[in-house]
Amino acid sequence: MISDAKQPQQVQAQPERGSGKAPVPIWLFILLFLLLYWGMVYFDLRGGWFDPRVYAPYHTFAQVETWQPVSGAAGLFSQGKAVYNKPTCVACHQADGNGVPNLNPPLVGSEWVNEPEPGRVIRIALNGLTGPITVKNQPFNGNMVPWKDTLTDDEIAAVLTYIRQNREWGNHAPEVTPERVKAVREKLKSRSTPFTPDELKQIPASD
Repeated sequence: MISDAKQPQQVQAQPERGSGKAPVPIWLFILLFLLLYWGMVYFDLRGGWFDPRVYAPYHTFAQVETWQPVSGAAGLFSQGKAVYNKPTCVACHQADGNGVPNLNPPLVGSEWVNEPEPGRVIRIALNGLTGPITVKNQPFNGNMVPWKDTLTDDEIAAVLTYIRQNREWGNHAPEVTPERVKAVREKLKSRSTPFTPDELKQIPASD
């Protein structure tokens, strides 16, 4: 018997529409990975934290070597280079040691720097210098500030050793020891004024 009742039609389920958010492209994940990988490599090479020889507050092994140098003139020279390249010295005498014309005298080949005995140059570093000075037959009239309250005996000895033994600057004078700086500092403990070039010439360099 054929029934006239209409059979309910089966309605196929329609796929639900998306929420409207596009899928994240895979290339974005790759780019993010590459950026993270590059950051880790950069930090590894330049941060120094993965080097067992580096510890706080240092960031590279070069800094460890600079501030914990070997004993002797080589160590003083290395530490002195670091002291010099702070604003302490380099701001006036420049990175190449040639100073500023008519203002700050050069350290390169300077007769004041290359004296066999460092008594005068130690006094300049400790108490400063004022008044016109002639270096390598050239006049200069800048003032040098005193560093006795800023730099230790070790730091002054180191930076003077770096300056006096810098072969690239044509200097070949003997090293300056912290003990020598300490002895000169003791002689100047009651003095608060800078030296003049004429005054320094009256003081034996060996003093």
